[in-house]
Amino acid sequence: MSEEFMKAVGLDRPESGDDTVLPFAVEALDIRGRSVRLGEAIDQILRRHNYPTPVARVLGEAVVLASLIGSSLKFEGRFILQTQTDGPVNLIVVDLQTPNGIRGYARFDEQALSEAAKQGKLAPAELLGKGTLAMTIDQGEHTSRYQGIVALDGAGLEAVAHNYFQQSEQIPTRVRLAVAQMQNKGDLQPQWRAGGVLVQHLPEHGGRTMPDLPGDGDHENPQTSDDSFKDENSWVEARALVETIDDLELVEPDLSSERLLFRLFHEQGVRVFEPMDMVEKCGCDADKIELMLSQFSKDDIVSMIKDDEIEVTCEFCSTQYFFNPNMFGINED
Repeated sequence: MSEEFMKAVGLDRPESGDDTVLPFAVEALDIRGRSVRLGEAIDQILRRHNYPTPVARVLGEAVVLASLIGSSLKFEGRFILQTQTDGPVNLIVVDLQTPNGIRGYARFDEQALSEAAKQGKLAPAELLGKGTLAMTIDQGEHTSRYQGIVALDGAGLEAVAHNYFQQSEQIPTRVRLAVAQMQNKGDLQPQWRAGGVLVQHLPEHGGRTMPDLPGDGDHENPQTSDDSFKDENSWVEARALVETIDDLELVEPDLSSERLLFRLFHEQGVRVFEPMDMVEKCGCDADKIELMLSQFSKDDIVSMIKDDEIEVTCEFCSTQYFFNPNMFGINED
């Protein structure tokens, strides 16, 4: 690790590795952001259900996006990203439990996926199709949920994220996502890896929160102050730099988030903060499932009985739970 590199990013610790989210700032461009690297965590999520490769890629992108956004929460709670669409991958749910536990699940139509493969339409945007993407913040009991919804209109998750922040938060945002299988020497099988970068234009001096950038609107409300001109140019530069990132840079095991950010912003000066760990973690347990079952009617409980017991499988982690019907007032006689 060179002294130039350490000084440039203000690094006084080892570089972050896999399964981390790294916050950063580039004051010269008025941007803040986060970079995420997922190794073992994403491999566990995708391998557990043995998803077909195209489905795994879509879910992997959703996990990265949820990590980039949900990791910014400063309170105990959950960030839930969910898509419901008419494509072959018709449902995705990613649940981030603060501060760092993440899980994900995808539902897909095997026949529709097979048809998409025959037509060569296996890009993530094509597999999602049209529908909605919802982002929900849940701070627990005695609080109201916040939910933002944006249309999925045949575009990928990167484009949808841009639209979400523009419409809901009025913050210029750019996102890059990548998912890949890679096999290192000595590995028995390829491992899933994923990564992403999110940058947002957050000028400290205030003013308009959503600059009317070239190509981002019809310039109905032009603003001609010196500050506005500076903001617009800085965001155009930041956006252009982020769009130069290729997929390999986001998943390369030997390229840390710090080094990627240094590649992008060494001329402007980038400052990184303490990384946050991310772990694959499911919040299911027998007590929670028992409480859920207790809320069903007796007729519903009876319909679930098979071989004198009730079996519940967690869709996220595939853990199986077994319950005696007598626990819910059902006689087996």
